[in-house]
Amino acid sequence: MSAETILSAGASDVSARNGRKWVRIWLYFIVALVFAMVMLGGATRLTDSGLSITEWKPIHGVVPPLSDADWQDEFSKYQQSSEYQKVNKGMSLDAFKRIFWWEWAHRFLGRFVGVAFLVPLVFFWVSGRLDSWTKPRVVALFLMGGFQGAVGWWMVASGLVNRVDVAQERLAVHLTIACGILAYALWLAQRLKPARGAGADLIRPAEGRGRALTLVALALAQIFLGGLVAGLHAGLTYNTWPLMDGDFIPSGLLMLEPAWWNFVDNVTTVQFQHRCGAYFLLAFALWHWWRLRATGAPSRLVRGAAHSVGAILVQAGLGIATLLLVVPFSLALTHQAFAVMMLMALVIHAASFFPPRPATTN
Repeated sequence: MSAETILSAGASDVSARNGRKWVRIWLYFIVALVFAMVMLGGATRLTDSGLSITEWKPIHGVVPPLSDADWQDEFSKYQQSSEYQKVNKGMSLDAFKRIFWWEWAHRFLGRFVGVAFLVPLVFFWVSGRLDSWTKPRVVALFLMGGFQGAVGWWMVASGLVNRVDVAQERLAVHLTIACGILAYALWLAQRLKPARGAGADLIRPAEGRGRALTLVALALAQIFLGGLVAGLHAGLTYNTWPLMDGDFIPSGLLMLEPAWWNFVDNVTTVQFQHRCGAYFLLAFALWHWWRLRATGAPSRLVRGAAHSVGAILVQAGLGIATLLLVVPFSLALTHQAFAVMMLMALVIHAASFFPPRPATTN
Protein backbone atom coordinates (compact mmCIF):
# COMPACT_ATOMS: atom_id res chain seq x y z
CA MET A 1 0.00 0.00 0.00
CA SER A 2 1.42 3.38 -0.99
CA ALA A 3 2.06 6.19 1.45
CA GLU A 4 -0.58 8.27 -0.35
CA THR A 5 -3.18 5.55 0.19
CA ILE A 6 -2.32 5.23 3.86
CA LEU A 7 -2.53 9.00 4.35
CA SER A 8 -5.82 9.15 2.48
CA ALA A 9 -7.28 6.35 4.60
CA GLY A 10 -6.11 8.02 7.77
CA ALA A 11 -7.61 11.36 6.76
CA SER A 12 -10.88 9.64 5.87
CA ASP A 13 -10.98 7.92 9.25
CA VAL A 14 -10.36 11.22 11.08
CA SER A 15 -13.12 12.87 9.04
CA ALA A 16 -15.55 10.09 9.91
CA ARG A 17 -14.75 10.36 13.61
CA ASN A 18 -15.18 14.15 13.56
CA GLY A 19 -18.48 13.82 11.73
CA ARG A 20 -19.69 11.27 14.24
CA LYS A 21 -18.69 13.55 17.11
CA TRP A 22 -21.10 16.25 15.89
CA VAL A 23 -23.85 13.71 15.31
CA ARG A 24 -23.37 12.53 18.89
CA ILE A 25 -23.50 16.10 20.24
CA TRP A 26 -26.70 16.66 18.27
CA LEU A 27 -28.28 13.54 19.77
CA TYR A 28 -27.31 14.63 23.29
CA PHE A 29 -28.94 18.00 22.55
CA ILE A 30 -32.12 16.20 21.53
CA VAL A 31 -31.99 14.22 24.77
CA ALA A 32 -31.79 17.49 26.72
CA LEU A 33 -34.71 18.98 24.78
CA VAL A 34 -36.90 15.93 25.31
CA PHE A 35 -36.03 15.99 29.00
CA ALA A 36 -37.18 19.63 29.13
CA MET A 37 -40.31 18.61 27.21
CA VAL A 38 -41.15 15.93 29.78
CA MET A 39 -40.63 18.41 32.63
CA LEU A 40 -42.79 21.05 30.99
CA GLY A 41 -45.44 18.42 30.35
CA GLY A 42 -45.35 17.49 34.02
CA ALA A 43 -45.76 21.13 35.06
CA THR A 44 -48.65 21.48 32.61
CA ARG A 45 -50.36 18.48 34.18
CA LEU A 46 -49.75 19.60 37.76
CA THR A 47 -51.20 23.06 37.04
CA ASP A 48 -54.25 21.55 35.28
CA SER A 49 -53.38 23.45 32.12
CA GLY A 50 -53.43 20.65 29.57
CA LEU A 51 -56.96 21.25 28.26
CA SER A 52 -56.68 25.02 27.87
CA ILE A 53 -56.07 24.77 24.10
CA THR A 54 -58.93 22.88 22.50
CA GLU A 55 -57.66 22.63 18.92
CA TRP A 56 -54.72 20.92 17.27
CA LYS A 57 -53.08 23.35 14.89
CA PRO A 58 -49.58 21.98 14.17
CA ILE A 59 -48.52 24.97 12.04
CA HIS A 60 -50.80 27.89 12.86
CA GLY A 61 -50.75 27.07 16.55
CA VAL A 62 -47.15 28.23 16.89
CA VAL A 63 -48.45 31.83 17.06
CA PRO A 64 -50.12 32.62 20.40
CA PRO A 65 -53.00 35.10 20.72
CA LEU A 66 -51.67 38.59 19.98
CA SER A 67 -54.71 40.80 20.48
CA ASP A 68 -57.65 41.10 22.86
CA ALA A 69 -59.90 39.67 20.15
CA ASP A 70 -57.59 36.68 19.73
CA TRP A 71 -57.63 36.04 23.47
CA GLN A 72 -61.40 36.29 23.65
CA ASP A 73 -61.73 33.86 20.75
CA GLU A 74 -59.39 31.35 22.42
CA PHE A 75 -61.17 31.75 25.74
CA SER A 76 -64.60 31.25 24.17
CA LYS A 77 -63.42 27.92 22.73
CA TYR A 78 -62.21 26.82 26.16
CA GLN A 79 -65.55 27.84 27.68
CA GLN A 80 -67.22 25.14 25.56
CA SER A 81 -65.10 22.41 27.14
CA SER A 82 -66.25 20.09 29.89
CA GLU A 83 -63.42 21.25 32.16
CA TYR A 84 -64.62 24.83 32.08
CA GLN A 85 -68.27 23.89 32.48
CA LYS A 86 -67.71 21.51 35.41
CA VAL A 87 -64.59 22.85 37.15
CA ASN A 88 -63.64 26.37 36.08
CA LYS A 89 -67.04 27.98 35.50
CA GLY A 90 -66.66 31.74 35.91
CA MET A 91 -62.88 31.72 35.37
CA SER A 92 -61.51 35.14 34.44
CA LEU A 93 -59.60 35.81 31.26
CA ASP A 94 -56.43 36.49 33.24
CA ALA A 95 -56.73 33.13 35.00
CA PHE A 96 -57.27 31.46 31.62
CA LYS A 97 -54.12 33.09 30.28
CA ARG A 98 -52.08 31.53 33.09
CA ILE A 99 -53.10 27.98 32.19
CA PHE A 100 -52.99 28.74 28.46
CA TRP A 101 -49.31 29.71 28.53
CA TRP A 102 -48.28 26.42 30.17
CA GLU A 103 -49.95 24.37 27.44
CA TRP A 104 -48.81 26.69 24.65
CA ALA A 105 -45.19 26.49 25.87
CA HIS A 106 -45.43 22.70 25.99
CA ARG A 107 -46.69 22.51 22.42
CA PHE A 108 -44.20 25.14 21.21
CA LEU A 109 -41.29 23.21 22.70
CA GLY A 110 -42.56 20.09 20.94
CA ARG A 111 -42.48 21.92 17.61
CA PHE A 112 -39.01 23.25 18.40
CA VAL A 113 -37.76 19.74 19.13
CA GLY A 114 -39.04 18.67 15.70
CA VAL A 115 -37.18 21.50 13.95
CA ALA A 116 -34.04 20.94 16.07
CA PHE A 117 -34.08 17.33 14.93
CA LEU A 118 -35.05 17.67 11.27
CA VAL A 119 -32.73 20.50 10.20
CA PRO A 120 -29.49 18.91 11.50
CA LEU A 121 -30.69 15.53 10.22
CA VAL A 122 -30.91 16.88 6.69
CA PHE A 123 -27.54 18.61 7.02
CA PHE A 124 -25.76 15.56 8.40
CA TRP A 125 -27.34 13.35 5.74
CA VAL A 126 -26.41 15.62 2.82
CA SER A 127 -22.90 16.25 4.14
CA GLY A 128 -22.22 12.52 4.52
CA ARG A 129 -21.84 12.54 8.30
CA LEU A 130 -24.39 9.74 8.75
CA ASP A 131 -23.19 6.22 7.99
CA SER A 132 -25.31 3.29 6.87
CA TRP A 133 -25.82 2.07 10.46
CA THR A 134 -26.93 5.45 11.79
CA LYS A 135 -29.26 6.57 8.98
CA PRO A 136 -32.22 4.23 9.51
CA ARG A 137 -32.00 4.66 13.27
CA VAL A 138 -32.20 8.46 13.26
CA VAL A 139 -35.03 8.28 10.72
CA ALA A 140 -36.85 5.93 13.10
CA LEU A 141 -36.22 8.42 15.90
CA PHE A 142 -37.73 11.21 13.79
CA LEU A 143 -40.80 9.12 13.00
CA MET A 144 -41.20 8.35 16.70
CA GLY A 145 -41.26 12.10 17.36
CA GLY A 146 -43.97 12.67 14.76
CA PHE A 147 -46.02 9.83 16.19
CA GLN A 148 -45.62 11.33 19.66
CA GLY A 149 -47.17 14.59 18.45
CA ALA A 150 -50.23 12.71 17.21
CA VAL A 151 -50.45 10.79 20.49
CA GLY A 152 -50.34 14.11 22.36
CA TRP A 153 -53.43 15.34 20.57
CA TRP A 154 -55.11 11.93 21.00
CA MET A 155 -54.51 12.39 24.72
CA VAL A 156 -55.85 15.95 24.87
CA ALA A 157 -58.92 15.07 22.79
CA SER A 158 -59.93 12.50 25.40
CA GLY A 159 -60.49 15.28 27.95
CA LEU A 160 -62.48 17.74 25.87
CA VAL A 161 -65.85 15.99 25.94
CA ASN A 162 -67.61 14.64 29.05
CA ARG A 163 -64.41 14.67 31.12
CA VAL A 164 -62.45 17.19 33.17
CA ASP A 165 -59.10 15.41 32.75
CA VAL A 166 -57.41 13.52 29.94
CA ALA A 167 -57.76 9.74 29.97
CA GLN A 168 -55.09 8.39 32.31
CA GLU A 169 -54.13 5.52 30.01
CA ARG A 170 -53.50 8.00 27.18
CA LEU A 171 -51.45 10.22 29.49
CA ALA A 172 -49.37 7.20 30.48
CA VAL A 173 -48.83 6.23 26.83
CA HIS A 174 -47.83 9.82 25.94
CA LEU A 175 -45.34 10.00 28.82
CA THR A 176 -43.86 6.59 28.10
CA ILE A 177 -43.33 7.30 24.41
CA ALA A 178 -41.58 10.57 25.28
CA CYS A 179 -39.27 8.70 27.64
CA GLY A 180 -38.76 6.01 25.00
CA ILE A 181 -37.67 8.64 22.48
CA LEU A 182 -35.24 10.10 25.00
CA ALA A 183 -33.88 6.65 25.85
CA TYR A 184 -33.40 5.71 22.19
CA ALA A 185 -31.65 9.00 21.35
CA LEU A 186 -29.33 8.50 24.33
CA TRP A 187 -28.73 4.88 23.33
CA LEU A 188 -27.69 5.93 19.82
CA ALA A 189 -25.40 8.65 21.17
CA GLN A 190 -23.71 6.15 23.49
CA ARG A 191 -23.27 3.62 20.69
CA LEU A 192 -21.57 6.28 18.58
CA LYS A 193 -18.95 7.05 21.21
CA PRO A 194 -15.42 6.25 20.04
CA ALA A 195 -13.61 3.27 21.53
CA ARG A 196 -11.11 4.30 24.18
CA GLY A 197 -8.65 1.58 23.28
CA ALA A 198 -8.17 -1.86 21.84
CA GLY A 199 -8.45 -3.65 25.17
CA ALA A 200 -11.23 -3.96 27.67
CA ASP A 201 -13.48 -1.36 26.04
CA LEU A 202 -13.85 -3.53 22.97
CA ILE A 203 -14.36 -6.80 24.83
CA ARG A 204 -17.67 -6.73 26.66
CA PRO A 205 -19.04 -9.90 28.25
CA ALA A 206 -22.46 -11.01 27.07
CA GLU A 207 -23.31 -12.10 30.64
CA GLY A 208 -25.48 -9.38 32.11
CA ARG A 209 -26.35 -7.71 28.81
CA GLY A 210 -29.88 -9.10 28.77
CA ARG A 211 -30.47 -8.06 32.37
CA ALA A 212 -29.25 -4.53 31.68
CA LEU A 213 -31.67 -4.22 28.76
CA THR A 214 -34.44 -5.68 30.89
CA LEU A 215 -33.80 -2.97 33.49
CA VAL A 216 -34.43 -0.32 30.83
CA ALA A 217 -37.68 -2.03 29.82
CA LEU A 218 -38.76 -2.33 33.47
CA ALA A 219 -38.02 1.38 34.04
CA LEU A 220 -40.21 2.33 31.06
CA ALA A 221 -42.97 0.08 32.41
CA GLN A 222 -42.68 1.73 35.81
CA ILE A 223 -42.90 5.17 34.17
CA PHE A 224 -46.08 4.00 32.44
CA LEU A 225 -47.53 2.94 35.79
CA GLY A 226 -46.53 6.31 37.22
CA GLY A 227 -48.42 7.98 34.37
CA LEU A 228 -51.55 6.11 35.40
CA VAL A 229 -51.06 7.30 38.99
CA ALA A 230 -50.66 10.88 37.79
CA GLY A 231 -53.64 10.71 35.46
CA LEU A 232 -55.95 9.37 38.19
CA HIS A 233 -54.48 11.66 40.89
CA ALA A 234 -53.95 8.44 42.80
CA GLY A 235 -51.12 10.00 44.79
CA LEU A 236 -53.70 12.04 46.72
CA THR A 237 -54.96 8.87 48.41
CA TYR A 238 -53.34 6.26 50.67
CA ASN A 239 -50.71 8.75 51.82
CA THR A 240 -48.90 6.27 54.04
CA TRP A 241 -45.98 3.92 53.44
CA PRO A 242 -45.27 1.00 53.40
CA LEU A 243 -48.91 0.17 54.21
CA MET A 244 -52.03 1.24 52.34
CA ASP A 245 -54.98 1.83 54.66
CA GLY A 246 -53.24 -0.34 57.26
CA ASP A 247 -52.52 -3.26 54.93
CA PHE A 248 -49.63 -4.12 52.64
CA ILE A 249 -52.13 -5.59 50.18
CA PRO A 250 -55.19 -3.33 50.39
CA SER A 251 -58.75 -4.46 49.87
CA GLY A 252 -60.75 -3.48 46.81
CA LEU A 253 -58.07 -4.22 44.24
CA LEU A 254 -60.56 -5.94 41.93
CA MET A 255 -63.77 -4.11 42.74
CA LEU A 256 -64.45 -2.92 39.17
CA GLU A 257 -65.93 -4.97 36.34
CA PRO A 258 -64.48 -6.19 34.09
CA ALA A 259 -61.53 -7.13 36.29
CA TRP A 260 -58.86 -5.84 33.88
CA TRP A 261 -60.25 -2.32 34.15
CA ASN A 262 -59.00 -2.12 37.74
CA PHE A 263 -55.43 -1.94 36.46
CA VAL A 264 -56.07 1.37 34.69
CA ASP A 265 -59.07 2.94 36.46
CA ASN A 266 -59.07 1.80 40.10
CA VAL A 267 -57.18 4.30 42.27
CA THR A 268 -56.27 1.63 44.81
CA THR A 269 -55.01 -0.86 42.24
CA VAL A 270 -53.14 1.76 40.22
CA GLN A 271 -51.22 3.01 43.25
CA PHE A 272 -50.57 -0.53 44.52
CA GLN A 273 -49.15 -1.73 41.20
CA HIS A 274 -46.91 1.35 40.98
CA ARG A 275 -45.53 0.55 44.43
CA CYS A 276 -44.99 -3.09 43.49
CA GLY A 277 -43.33 -2.04 40.24
CA ALA A 278 -40.80 -0.02 42.23
CA TYR A 279 -40.07 -2.95 44.54
CA PHE A 280 -39.57 -5.31 41.61
CA LEU A 281 -37.35 -2.86 39.71
CA LEU A 282 -35.13 -2.39 42.76
CA ALA A 283 -34.93 -6.13 43.44
CA PHE A 284 -34.02 -6.87 39.83
CA ALA A 285 -31.33 -4.16 39.83
CA LEU A 286 -29.83 -5.57 43.03
CA TRP A 287 -29.81 -9.08 41.57
CA HIS A 288 -28.16 -7.76 38.39
CA TRP A 289 -25.45 -6.00 40.42
CA TRP A 290 -24.85 -9.11 42.57
CA ARG A 291 -24.57 -11.37 39.49
CA LEU A 292 -22.01 -9.08 37.85
CA ARG A 293 -19.91 -9.11 41.01
CA ALA A 294 -20.22 -12.89 41.35
CA THR A 295 -19.16 -13.56 37.74
CA GLY A 296 -16.13 -11.24 37.87
CA ALA A 297 -17.41 -8.72 35.33
CA PRO A 298 -15.19 -5.70 34.58
CA SER A 299 -15.25 -3.17 37.39
CA ARG A 300 -16.77 -0.44 35.21
CA LEU A 301 -19.81 -2.67 34.55
CA VAL A 302 -20.16 -3.45 38.26
CA ARG A 303 -19.94 0.28 39.03
CA GLY A 304 -22.60 0.98 36.42
CA ALA A 305 -24.89 -1.59 38.03
CA ALA A 306 -24.24 -0.05 41.46
CA HIS A 307 -25.06 3.42 40.10
CA SER A 308 -28.27 1.99 38.67
CA VAL A 309 -29.25 0.65 42.08
CA GLY A 310 -28.46 4.03 43.62
CA ALA A 311 -30.57 5.90 41.07
CA ILE A 312 -33.52 3.58 41.68
CA LEU A 313 -33.20 4.02 45.46
CA VAL A 314 -33.17 7.82 45.15
CA GLN A 315 -36.19 7.73 42.84
CA ALA A 316 -38.05 5.43 45.23
CA GLY A 317 -37.27 7.78 48.11
CA LEU A 318 -38.59 10.74 46.14
CA GLY A 319 -41.74 8.79 45.34
CA ILE A 320 -42.34 7.93 48.99
CA ALA A 321 -41.75 11.54 50.05
CA THR A 322 -44.12 12.80 47.34
CA LEU A 323 -46.79 10.41 48.56
CA LEU A 324 -46.37 11.17 52.28
CA LEU A 325 -46.48 14.94 51.67
CA VAL A 326 -49.58 14.58 49.44
CA VAL A 327 -47.99 15.54 46.12
CA PRO A 328 -46.59 19.06 46.53
CA PHE A 329 -45.86 20.67 43.15
CA SER A 330 -42.08 20.97 43.42
CA LEU A 331 -41.55 17.49 44.84
CA ALA A 332 -43.90 15.87 42.33
CA LEU A 333 -42.02 17.52 39.49
CA THR A 334 -38.69 16.46 41.02
CA HIS A 335 -39.97 12.90 41.21
CA GLN A 336 -40.83 13.00 37.51
CA ALA A 337 -37.48 14.55 36.63
CA PHE A 338 -35.53 11.91 38.50
CA ALA A 339 -37.57 9.15 36.87
CA VAL A 340 -36.10 10.31 33.57
CA MET A 341 -32.60 10.61 35.03
CA MET A 342 -32.92 7.11 36.46
CA LEU A 343 -33.91 5.87 33.00
CA MET A 344 -30.90 7.64 31.49
CA ALA A 345 -28.57 5.96 34.00
CA LEU A 346 -29.99 2.56 33.07
CA VAL A 347 -29.65 3.25 29.33
CA ILE A 348 -26.02 4.32 29.72
CA HIS A 349 -25.33 1.20 31.75
CA ALA A 350 -27.00 -1.07 29.17
CA ALA A 351 -25.10 0.60 26.31
CA SER A 352 -21.81 -0.13 28.08
CA PHE A 353 -22.31 -3.83 27.33
CA PHE A 354 -22.12 -3.18 23.58
CA PRO A 355 -19.01 -2.30 21.57
CA PRO A 356 -18.93 1.14 19.95
CA ARG A 357 -19.95 1.25 16.33
CA PRO A 358 -16.88 1.68 14.07
CA ALA A 359 -16.72 5.04 12.35
CA THR A 360 -17.24 4.79 8.61
CA THR A 361 -17.58 7.31 5.83
CA ASN A 362 -20.49 5.79 3.91
